[in-house]
Amino acid sequence: MNKGFVQCFIIITIAFFWCMCGSGCSKKLHTHHFASPSNDIEKLNKQVFASADLTPDRGDYLLGPGDLLEIKVFESEKLDTTVRLNSRGEVSLALLGEIELKGLTACEAEQLIEDKYKERYIKDPHVSIFVKEHYSQRVTVVGEVKNPGTYDYPSKQKLLDAIALAGGLTEKAGLIVQVRRLGDMSYGTNQTLLVNLDRLVNEGQTESNIEINGGDVIFVPEAGTFYVDGAVRKPGEYHLKKALSIDEAILVAGGCKSHADTDDVVIMRETEDGKREEIKVDLEEVMKTSKKIRIQDKDIIIVGSSFWARMLHGSYLNVGLPGLAWVGLRDSDR
Repeated sequence: MNKGFVQCFIIITIAFFWCMCGSGCSKKLHTHHFASPSNDIEKLNKQVFASADLTPDRGDYLLGPGDLLEIKVFESEKLDTTVRLNSRGEVSLALLGEIELKGLTACEAEQLIEDKYKERYIKDPHVSIFVKEHYSQRVTVVGEVKNPGTYDYPSKQKLLDAIALAGGLTEKAGLIVQVRRLGDMSYGTNQTLLVNLDRLVNEGQTESNIEINGGDVIFVPEAGTFYVDGAVRKPGEYHLKKALSIDEAILVAGGCKSHADTDDVVIMRETEDGKREEIKVDLEEVMKTSKKIRIQDKDIIIVGSSFWARMLHGSYLNVGLPGLAWVGLRDSDR
């Protein structure tokens, strides 16, 4: 047998076994599976609509400034009136003077007026309130929802109800929702509440499904983005829709190619002064520890290549005429 052929065969065999033992992503990393971002949002929207109440009882409508009420007192027609709540949410009624009805339902307002008349004027009063014009309770939903806008919001509803009212989330939606609430302007008590939709819907933290007040502005921001490049199967830009570790982010990009060098992973991260710092990562070591490296908005992840692994996984051996052999290259990840 040709001596040159034997030497070539031995070299290729050694390289094969060396690379098989030391290259590419770990098996554990290859076997994970993550849903695509669009599937995540579709699943989340289904849960939002399942949890939402879009047919509120009109008896729960909340009263506020600008609402026009038709009030009837069955024991005396002279006490009947049609009146609009003023800027303080009050109405002026015969015998009673100014009464604050802001934030009450029509039923609660009826009971309050009955109690007031009963204290001094009528033994057993019966009051009926009909809301002729309902202007006060409106909620604005903006950002990454399918139908952003301002909606009539007359009843006691919650955050998921408002998001469903706006048609649900778009594919670009982030999961940290802001609820901007007006307080007492004279005391500067405006506040912004932050709600994590992932924890609310997927982890059952129902206490985060907060009640929405008339005048609230709900802002659903666009999800942050990160980039993955190098020896991965699907390099590109991805939306950061939930907390991801470095290994999970690589899996979102399809996982490592067979010639990836897991000792040579770099995160390029933007600092507060607008510059970028380089964070070197040994992916194999990360997989062995419980301490995760979390991806941040605008991170760039670059997975390096192993020369020998690339040679091996992209090579093939052709044997032609006796005593002749040669090595060719191909992309084994295509």
